[in-house]
Amino acid sequence: MNVLSYRPSPRDLSYTFGGRAAVAVIRPGTIVEMFTEDCFAGRVRSVEDMPSRVCDFPFLNPVTGPFHVEGAEPGDTLALHFVSITPARDWAVSATFPHFGALTGTHATPMLAPPLDEVVWRYDIDVERGVVRYHARRSDFTAELPLDPMHGTVGVAPAASEVRMTIVPDTHGGNMDTPELRAGVTVYLGVNVEGGLFSVGDGHARQGHGEVCGTAVEAAMDTVVAVGLIKGVVTPWPRMEDDGHLMSTGSARPLEDAYRISQHDLVTWTSELTGLDILDAYQLVSQIGEAPVGNVCDGNYTMVAKLPKSCLRGADVYGSAHERLRALGRRYLARR
Repeated sequence: MNVLSYRPSPRDLSYTFGGRAAVAVIRPGTIVEMFTEDCFAGRVRSVEDMPSRVCDFPFLNPVTGPFHVEGAEPGDTLALHFVSITPARDWAVSATFPHFGALTGTHATPMLAPPLDEVVWRYDIDVERGVVRYHARRSDFTAELPLDPMHGTVGVAPAASEVRMTIVPDTHGGNMDTPELRAGVTVYLGVNVEGGLFSVGDGHARQGHGEVCGTAVEAAMDTVVAVGLIKGVVTPWPRMEDDGHLMSTGSARPLEDAYRISQHDLVTWTSELTGLDILDAYQLVSQIGEAPVGNVCDGNYTMVAKLPKSCLRGADVYGSAHERLRALGRRYLARR
């Protein structure tokens, strides 16, 4: 079993997809143990640490990587199975910002109302009990919320030598901010450049659908990923698979376009997997599919289209890559 452990220093963190040399070259079948910083690069530690003062804009949302996968070429697909995602600290933070989030005026939706206040919330993380503790800032209200670690950002280098900020999701992945991207999920990303050059970051101890205020419970993570390569198979938009579901993503503005992209990808994918006529697949997805919201606050919004695998009659999904990588991850966990 090939295992690579990688812990970046602050200077090793990346803030783009593309435009950066690989931090390591790995073979398909490798287990990567990595540390990822929170979206503030660990600089917001208390409710007094205003991001506008302690962070270096626009250097937000750092990712760990990129990793070059041997043999990956344009037209292939990387399969990244998230074996485990564990908070690396016993605290996390969230914040509101002027001109950022779903319920405030932004550069794209100017309002005459004053911008929201910049406020920071600090959460306590109790991994053993499986909770994150919320503390209201303007009263003594507290609440324990279920711990549900996930990654908001995963992606590969874009095509045509393009460089994209990590905060903007698109066909290459990026800051999709979907709570569906938790441990046990395999993410499929189309390869655009030699080696794929995948990166991971933006850990969330939990997040509601939409990431409405613009930030989740932002947390550093110790994450383990099993890496696979599927040759000669194109993936047009990031896709996900867990033990029970297939999922397609779409990222765009306005939100209905993100919705249409994700639904279109799931309908065409279902047609390919089952041999159904496209309208028959459309009908099936329409009646049994779900549509979880990713983010509604970034440069592009993200929607997810989700379908139970039970209605696909054992269709061969990426040559059973999810099952193979899940088994590899379980062998890794058994040896720890």
